[in-house]
Amino acid sequence: MAVAAIIPAKDEADRIAATVTAVRQLAEVDLVIVVDDGSTDDTGEIARAAGAFVARHRRNRGKAAAMMTGAAHVARRDTTHPAADGDARALLFVDADLEESASALAALVPPVTTDRADMTIAVLPPQRRTGGGRGLVVGLAREGIADLTGWTSTQPLSGMRCLSRRAFEAARPLARGWGVETGLTIDVLDHGLRIEEVRCALHHRVTGSDWRGQLHRGAQYRDVWLALTTRRLARARRRLASQRPG
Repeated sequence: MAVAAIIPAKDEADRIAATVTAVRQLAEVDLVIVVDDGSTDDTGEIARAAGAFVARHRRNRGKAAAMMTGAAHVARRDTTHPAADGDARALLFVDADLEESASALAALVPPVTTDRADMTIAVLPPQRRTGGGRGLVVGLAREGIADLTGWTSTQPLSGMRCLSRRAFEAARPLARGWGVETGLTIDVLDHGLRIEEVRCALHHRVTGSDWRGQLHRGAQYRDVWLALTTRRLARARRRLASQRPG
């Protein structure tokens, strides 16, 4: 099974070329798409020069929207430029700031391409620079996933994931913004599909403790809470519908 890598990116001109170069060297990856999500720098141009196909949002629409744009682009390429085996490509989602460490994403691919798992999630080592958060968002996501599915995730917010097309379609529509990973995990498990966590030696930029970092974590908390609440309400509606006579 061939794999398409999708890299959502905003203002990553300093890192995107190294990330694209590393991902293009992965054996199973035959297509790399960078979704330039409203960048104000040269992210898109640099990604194209590094060998990626580039789709652009004129304004920032958020990570989930960028992932959907990338997946739609892959679906079109599957029709116009099919993989060698003719099957739909698996989807490898990559953070834009991984640089050379993105080569470690190779470990995410085999469980999906050999049908051992429907989705793999990268588990990262301790980062070179510690972040400024207190684990509130991670805790909210981990506890919410466990409450809804019975499965405890090691790193519930990890954005590096490889999915079969079946798993991706099962998770649509994606949760908005920064809640996308939490929603993906719950929806894939709710469809009876298999998840495998894989340790990967990845390093990326860590959000600091300044006011921008705090705003970022606040947005993350809001979006994770919305993803969990939406899925709890959906379950409640399904229960009520199943209890109605006739």
